[in-house]
Amino acid sequence: MNAGFWIASRYSFARKRFRVINIISGISLAGIVVGVSTLLIVMSVLNGFQQLARDLFVTVESPVQLVPAEGRSMVVSDSLLAAIGKINGVQTVDPFVEGQAILSTPGKSELVMVKGVTPDAQRRMQTGTGVRPPLFSGDGVSVGSLLAERMELYAGQRVRLFSPELISAGLQALSQPELLPALSIGEARVESAFVLQQIFDDRYVLAPLSVGRTILLYGKERYSGLDVRPESGVRADELERELRQWLAANGLGGKWTVMTLEEKHRELFAVMRLEKWASFAVLMLVIMVALLSLAGSLAMTVIDKKHELFYLRCLGMERPQFMTIFIVEGGLTGLVGTALGSLIAWLLLKAQELYGFVKLPSESAFIIKAYPVSMQAWDFVAVGAAAMLFTLLVSLYPAGKAAAIATSRSLEDKSE
Repeated sequence: MNAGFWIASRYSFARKRFRVINIISGISLAGIVVGVSTLLIVMSVLNGFQQLARDLFVTVESPVQLVPAEGRSMVVSDSLLAAIGKINGVQTVDPFVEGQAILSTPGKSELVMVKGVTPDAQRRMQTGTGVRPPLFSGDGVSVGSLLAERMELYAGQRVRLFSPELISAGLQALSQPELLPALSIGEARVESAFVLQQIFDDRYVLAPLSVGRTILLYGKERYSGLDVRPESGVRADELERELRQWLAANGLGGKWTVMTLEEKHRELFAVMRLEKWASFAVLMLVIMVALLSLAGSLAMTVIDKKHELFYLRCLGMERPQFMTIFIVEGGLTGLVGTALGSLIAWLLLKAQELYGFVKLPSESAFIIKAYPVSMQAWDFVAVGAAAMLFTLLVSLYPAGKAAAIATSRSLEDKSE
């Protein structure tokens, strides 16, 4: 074993002369353990909320969509749907129509987003995650709960739903009266109000495919896109790659494009990621405070061992080896603290995942009862690597002091 590493292990685990050094070392180790475990727990809880939001999104939308590269609609035949359904990793393919419309009631009107879906997609929504799933049939529609509250909508009420294009067509009809008979504002019956996710609850109207096509003025076999869902065990990025390869192989890359859930709702997922890594940056300060205590402990160890360092110099040890001793000693403390913190975090998070012992403040206000957690290996790697990197950096100063003291002429003169 290298002499520097062997001596560092002795300094780390052997009994020190001054009790104050033991206390500071213990505080440093405890700070690293608490900082690492807290950081991993917070990041995993944020991952859990992000996963929950994603699960709510995929109740209405698929993780991957095929949408037109240009324009707002595309023609999709039954044979093409069948061909897409045979792509490796594809479980279901559901065409949909989606676009802005004006919802109007006596005295109120608002711009909303209408999505027309197939019966299979509707059944999937009713069995997915959500407090109150959408229910609609025939000419009925389901509106978001926040939108229903704002517009004072109730079940059985008939509302007007029409595309903004009808407004421009109406203005054109003022100069061309022969167009007036073709203009008709459709009506729909509010059948239910759903509670899924805030974005959908605030401005979405869900309807049967035929109703959505009528409202948005879509022709036969024209769709806004295709909701493509992966088979169990297939990740969204794997399905995205398969679809891109299929489009390229069939020469459809210029007509269609692949859009992921994160791309469609870029702003929301960007805020979630920013929140997670901002928490990472703030909680790293806790670990940094503990590491500064570690630097103080190492510096005191250097002073305590200065005569031993001189004897080691007499035995032929060089300056790099003196630095190695205290860098390794600091690294061992950081490694033990990081490992213990990661283990504690994993145990607590696993218990929360299995038993949900930490409940949300108001269970009735959420669709889940306990804080969600989602442990990701990359988070553990990132936190561990950052903690070890900062540990080695703060160990450089006491290591340099040790090398300077061990090779100083003043210590040599005192020994004589």
